[in-house]
Amino acid sequence: MTHLQDVLVPANAEGTRATVLRWCKSIGDTVAKDEPLVELETDKVTVEVPAPVSGTLTEILKAVDAEVSPDEVLARLSLDGEAAVREPTVPKFAAAASTPAASGPHDGRKTLSPSVRRLLQEHSLAVGAIEGTGRDGRVTAEDVTRHLSQRPTEVSRSAASLSGTVVPHSTMRRRVAEHMVRSLTDAPHVTTLFEADLTRVLKHRSSHAASFESRGTRLTMTAYFISACVHALRAHPEVNATFHEDSLELHADANIGVGTALGNKGLIVPVIRRAQTLSLFETAQRLNRLVMNARAGKLVPEDVRGGTFTISNHGVGGSLLAAPIVINQPQVAILGIGKVQRRICVMGAGADESIAVRSMCYLTLTLDHRALDAFQANAFLSAVVSTLEQWPDQEA
Repeated sequence: MTHLQDVLVPANAEGTRATVLRWCKSIGDTVAKDEPLVELETDKVTVEVPAPVSGTLTEILKAVDAEVSPDEVLARLSLDGEAAVREPTVPKFAAAASTPAASGPHDGRKTLSPSVRRLLQEHSLAVGAIEGTGRDGRVTAEDVTRHLSQRPTEVSRSAASLSGTVVPHSTMRRRVAEHMVRSLTDAPHVTTLFEADLTRVLKHRSSHAASFESRGTRLTMTAYFISACVHALRAHPEVNATFHEDSLELHADANIGVGTALGNKGLIVPVIRRAQTLSLFETAQRLNRLVMNARAGKLVPEDVRGGTFTISNHGVGGSLLAAPIVINQPQVAILGIGKVQRRICVMGAGADESIAVRSMCYLTLTLDHRALDAFQANAFLSAVVSTLEQWPDQEA
């Protein structure tokens, strides 16, 4: 009797859906325990799913580009080798995918995923005109997209009246779009705006940047904002929370996510866990590692899970103000940081009043109005500003 082992979509704390990116093995292949079997792509990371046991791949139940949820069955492995001598089980989608999608020299010999066939049909393309980079020369959705990007005048039939190129959404872009819509639909967004004088922070950074570099890490402005948020979250724990229909869950740890742009690919939010335990140097060190790994595509699932509060430093791109910034649900607030700019300010009051040029930036807190009121948001932002404006001279 053949013993079969299910290969499941890994569970995760956030229930994030994923898309099958590629199969590393084909039906009938033998695999060793912990050998990569399939790659899944979420809006955050690409995850390799290893074989749970050694055996033979007898069934593939989810096609490339299929959406899957935690604990769904992806495939089945035979544990006793019987499948190697009998006809492998081929799922219905594999047979359907072998139907030619367009004329070309590869018709009938390459298995095309549903998304590839749809793209070929939309753009009136022959599969034989596209160089495949998938397994055994298989044409992937990325191959079609790359082919289209090299033909800037090409447009789909559905957009024939437009003068432009139609670029299919990546999995990450689709997931980000879904997440943003869900956040705005679920939570009433309100934004409060403060201004911060960063003169002391910039002086500290100028004094200590070389020391940080000598120890192998860059001292960025974002590290200061993370540290300032830690102080404010301690004083106002209701901002470091998750909203539930019947309660507000206050988190003991400040797990601070930092929005990181990946160019045209989208946005990802790696998480600095237990930030309240870190010095400024340790914060900068961990931040640099996460940002570098994010841009190199080397984040692991644990790097993006469990965030309790998020920072969006949109000022690094030159933006002075962005509001509202969409909350990273199920969190209840997100801090926005604008560009640091030299501005003329009135200092002091009464007889001590004077005009000076200071390094200023706008800070916003966008909050879930179900969980927080303006009073709490203003108190939190006041604490952030106070920490930044009173930053001590000594290294933290």
